[in-house]
Amino acid sequence: MENEEISFGPFRLDPGRPELRRDGQLVRIHPRALGILCALADAKGEIVSKDELMARLWPGRIVEEGNLHVHVSALRKSLDEHGEGHSFVVTVPGRGYRLANLTGLRSAQLAEGSLPPQLPLPDKASIAVMPFANMSRDPEQEYFADGMVEEIITALSRIRWLFVIARNSSFTYKGQAVDVKQIGRELGVRYVLEGSVRKGGGRVRISVQLIEAESAAHLWADHFDGSLEDVLDLQDQVAISVAGVIEPALRVAEIRRAVDRPRHDPTAYDLYLRALRAIGSWEKQDYMEALDRLSHATEQDAAYGPALALSAWCHMVLYNNVWTDDPEAIRQKAISLARRAVHNAADDAETLGRAAYVLAYCGEDIDAATALIDRSLRINPSFAYGWHYSGWLRLWAGAPDVAIDHFERSLRLDPRDPKGAILAANGIAHFFARRLDQARTMLLLSLQEHPGWVPTHRYLAACYAHLGQLDEAKMMIKRLRALTPVVMPKADH
Repeated sequence: MENEEISFGPFRLDPGRPELRRDGQLVRIHPRALGILCALADAKGEIVSKDELMARLWPGRIVEEGNLHVHVSALRKSLDEHGEGHSFVVTVPGRGYRLANLTGLRSAQLAEGSLPPQLPLPDKASIAVMPFANMSRDPEQEYFADGMVEEIITALSRIRWLFVIARNSSFTYKGQAVDVKQIGRELGVRYVLEGSVRKGGGRVRISVQLIEAESAAHLWADHFDGSLEDVLDLQDQVAISVAGVIEPALRVAEIRRAVDRPRHDPTAYDLYLRALRAIGSWEKQDYMEALDRLSHATEQDAAYGPALALSAWCHMVLYNNVWTDDPEAIRQKAISLARRAVHNAADDAETLGRAAYVLAYCGEDIDAATALIDRSLRINPSFAYGWHYSGWLRLWAGAPDVAIDHFERSLRLDPRDPKGAILAANGIAHFFARRLDQARTMLLLSLQEHPGWVPTHRYLAACYAHLGQLDEAKMMIKRLRALTPVVMPKADH
């Protein structure tokens, strides 16, 4: 390895000594973790296999792969603590690791005046939040605008499947008119979030827009109004709202990208995205297609939490809709996959939330599942689907009004989410709260969007029966029987 310094993010690595510094200050790091970092930096952003790393750290010895995982985790923790919460070590499922946000600049190259190369995109969705423009004449709003960006960066960093560029890097563009395509190339991100702040009297309007860097296409835009009486509270609320809306918007964009640009050797992440797209139809054949993709994803990476949790979800849906000849076996499979997902989730709010829902629905301890969903929402309070899952768990625990509140929080965070699911959820909650007229209305509206969804028919039939509308209840039961073929018990052999 050459001995010139290597830069990535806010760090400078001197492999000759070796030592890592940030802003001239030495970063304390375990020698083996530092050895991993040197190996990844020497690869200049290319993938380094686990076998290569293990041979480098433990030459001539046979060690368990878990030892490598421990030191990779220690390296990530050290970089996160000193890099404002953004991970630079990227796992490439089934292949190894690589260093992201690597500038490729060495001191000798800088002396020669060479230009930095285009940064490679991380193996997951990536975004840079740019400094917001201060549209007011009041210079005090400059501090508010900068603080707003920092809060949004913090909120987005809680989304573990999203790579967020650190403030130090994005703020180098402050005060400059830079094309988003250039930002994407120079920072190695797929998406850019821009915004502005405008003050009027005692109120302020924050406008934001999400842009795909490569095409400069606008994916989403909105504005948020608030009072300047409590600046910190306003910043916090706007940041949560922005992150809550951006997460599903980015997910849709990532799914579209994976579908429109199919790869001959799709990664576990690609397969997971295509499975997510498939289950949006609420149709049995699409869930079976999703399970096939997820099976391939977990073959590539047996510890990929999002794929495990989504596979558990799909099995739960097969069980719920009686789309199987052996419901009990499918239920047990869902529980097993959900437990594996939790084991591998770390601090991934989405994986924890989905797994918690599956475990609760399939009859596992409701208090334990509620603790999991609460943990998910502490990690990422802007997780819209997390509030949706939480609503169901509260409903099953006998608290329908709390459930409705959580469903509404989910809808506020993601107002563009298809309304069929949330209408069904609210309808069922009103049913258990004995508000039968409201329940019937919401369940009927939900059925218009998803006429083949079995649980909606069940609760609507019960709702009609409680209202004394027996003919309507019988009609709904007839439809329900057509949707759910009778499953005969297996004969003993």
